[in-house]
Amino acid sequence: MNKITLTIDGMACGMCETHVCDAIRKAVDKGAKVSASHTKGTAEIILDDSPDVARIRSAVNQTGYKVTDVKVEPYEKKRRLFGK
Repeated sequence: MNKITLTIDGMACGMCETHVCDAIRKAVDKGAKVSASHTKGTAEIILDDSPDVARIRSAVNQTGYKVTDVKVEPYEKKRRLFGK
């Protein structure tokens, strides 16, 4: 699994977050977990496959926002411990 963190300029509200998330979901495989925060100016994507960073960047930039940085790192699911 991979975690991609995008730094994005131009998000100002919750609706901006929705637009960015929708654009990303259209650019990546189904099953990817996508979230965005206008207060942090970031979007995070967790997906099983290797990311097509250029496609994701292009999809976000086409919405009118600007991707200024992309960080890709391995991601492991957190295991839940029951009864503790």
